[in-house]
Amino acid sequence: MPSIQKILVANRGEIALRVMRSARELGIKTVAVYSEADRHALHVRFADEAVFIGPPPSAESYLRMEKIIDAARKTGADAIHPGYGFLSENEDFAKLVEDEGLIFIGPSAKAIELMGSKLAAKAAVAKFNVPLVPGTSEPITDVNNAKKIASEIGYPVLIKASAGGGGKGMRIVEDEKSFEEQMERAISEATSAFGDGSVFIEKYITKPRHIEFQIFGDTHGNVVHLFERECSIQRRHQKVVEEAPSSILTPEKRKAMGEAAINVAKSCGYYGAGTVEFILDDKLNFYFLEMNTRLQVEHPVTEEITGLDLVKLQIKIAEGNPIPFKQDELKINGHAVEVRVYAEDPSNNFLPDIGTLQTYNRPQGHGIRVDDGFEQGMSIPFYYDPMIAKLICHAEDRAGAIEKTIRAIDDYEITGLETTLGFCKFVMQHEAFRSGNFDTRFVENYFTPASLLPEANEDEELIASLLATTLLNGNGKATEETTIATPVSKWKKNRL
Repeated sequence: MPSIQKILVANRGEIALRVMRSARELGIKTVAVYSEADRHALHVRFADEAVFIGPPPSAESYLRMEKIIDAARKTGADAIHPGYGFLSENEDFAKLVEDEGLIFIGPSAKAIELMGSKLAAKAAVAKFNVPLVPGTSEPITDVNNAKKIASEIGYPVLIKASAGGGGKGMRIVEDEKSFEEQMERAISEATSAFGDGSVFIEKYITKPRHIEFQIFGDTHGNVVHLFERECSIQRRHQKVVEEAPSSILTPEKRKAMGEAAINVAKSCGYYGAGTVEFILDDKLNFYFLEMNTRLQVEHPVTEEITGLDLVKLQIKIAEGNPIPFKQDELKINGHAVEVRVYAEDPSNNFLPDIGTLQTYNRPQGHGIRVDDGFEQGMSIPFYYDPMIAKLICHAEDRAGAIEKTIRAIDDYEITGLETTLGFCKFVMQHEAFRSGNFDTRFVENYFTPASLLPEANEDEELIASLLATTLLNGNGKATEETTIATPVSKWKKNRL
């Protein structure tokens, strides 16, 4: 297969920039696509060429396969990188790219289709003796039949959409009396999100940890894993803090889970970058959850501990090259933490808080990395995922990575909207996280809006007292113009 000369990145924001930078370092030209909302976006300005593809809604732009293909034709791109989200796990798109004679920088359409169906994936990996959570092996839509199966499995159970992920169509059911209502909600969400209301039922693992393994396969039959990432800090079943490696795995458990991840990849003839996700219980038993057939948002922590550029590796594999190393040549170097900086209000159930970045200054320093697609003065479009950036910190050990992350959060200046930085600092400082004794219910167990309120110390109280005294008029009363504000962190909202 000839070397790639020009890549169209069928995505936006920080992942588009991330792919383009690695491509440029390989001497490969890049093409951006953009909607009206992204006309002045950084990824558009960075690319060698840019093609307008439609109105802001993704259904009219980034999800329009024919527009992406047409842009590739117009610019002479010979490869397409899907990034993550949008069309990255759409088997029809992968097949369309291949049928056009272009290189899809990802797995085969067949692998995407197989792993995109949770039930089909479970059936495939079962042949390789990969541990599975007890549950159904066929999709279910009949509530009464499902209720009977749930009773046989034993409560609590998890109802999950069979056609997709991301926490949509997922319901935890504690007892039989709430089952019918929760299943109806799961079916409704699955239908809305994926156009398929079928669900399946699994035993719900109490105190679960979410551990995923980064894998790579090539077209020569080689598969390796690049160790694990801990992704248990979540809100609405979606990740917000990740780290590598996990603080809980023993070398023996890491080896066993890594081999299982490789077998999952082999079960579908996988090549390219992928992630095998597992649930780990409090006794360190692990179970296959699903496989994401794309690069993950949290891939930078793996890059930091391995020293590898995963995008460059994707491109080389797509060109037909074998993986340039063996499993036993890979080593874990230090520890890395990633916090996702979302335009969300943690004190209001993490609801999006879209606005303009009135102030935007990134933290700097050794071992600190920021992957983003914005700059000061830009607005966060409400049409897309509200992630502003990913802050990644690497140090010699976990304690060092946590302290560096706290310092970097303090140095991150964002005003104009609420962000998840305050929540992420709360996580870094919490004893449960620092000790490694936490699970996917961290938010439910420990976090409340009051967690973000500043704790006054003696110095702050003294300053406030002196400030109040200074602002008093001669009669000992505050003037009408006087306002005394509580000190606010520089990454909190400022819409004055």
